[in-house]
Amino acid sequence: MDKLKAVAIDGPAGAGKSTIAKAVSRELGWVYVDTGAMYRAMAVYFLRKGIKADDAEKISAAAGDAFVTLDYVDGAQQVFLNGENVTGELRTEAVGNMASASSVYPAVRTKLVELQRKLAESRPVVMDGRDIGTVVLPDAETKIYLTASVEVRAVRRYKELVEKGETPDINAIAKDIAERDYRDMHRETSPLKQAEDAVLVDSSDLTIPEVIEKILSIVRRSTP
Repeated sequence: MDKLKAVAIDGPAGAGKSTIAKAVSRELGWVYVDTGAMYRAMAVYFLRKGIKADDAEKISAAAGDAFVTLDYVDGAQQVFLNGENVTGELRTEAVGNMASASSVYPAVRTKLVELQRKLAESRPVVMDGRDIGTVVLPDAETKIYLTASVEVRAVRRYKELVEKGETPDINAIAKDIAERDYRDMHRETSPLKQAEDAVLVDSSDLTIPEVIEKILSIVRRSTP
């Protein structure tokens, strides 16, 4: 199978995948696909239905009624759940935790992976998530595994919440990140792992511009 003109960026929560992927897509002039946002939109649906994260039967059944799409408004990606723009609801801790928990269910992943693949088949994309290079786009030209230490990721999240006027507990944030890493890496369906042909990029000691340039250089080497 021919290689897809795509950049697949995988990595754990808080590694900066979305920020970096958006910037890389702008530099390349490609379409950015935030798969994490798609899973979060599904999580919004489950939370609205009052479904608990460990209720596999109800989550699997409800996934069939949730339709998640992406569109661009004034150049910014927007996420729609059954026709409603839910972009503003996606970044809460509750939605993030539900997304991580519900993404283990095959019914949820199957539905979203199908849409993600269709997007990549129709245009050059930069896509980030947990299993893009291993499952969603195994034929992507460029695969990146972007990571950072738990401590660095906790500090980043702490600063984000403080800027929003919240008073977070950094130890609780670090604990939550470590627990999410464990769930993502040990789930039965599509666990988080580095693809064999992915390039490891550790952003712990790098600035955002340095990470962007490093990934762009990798893309230039792998794209004919």
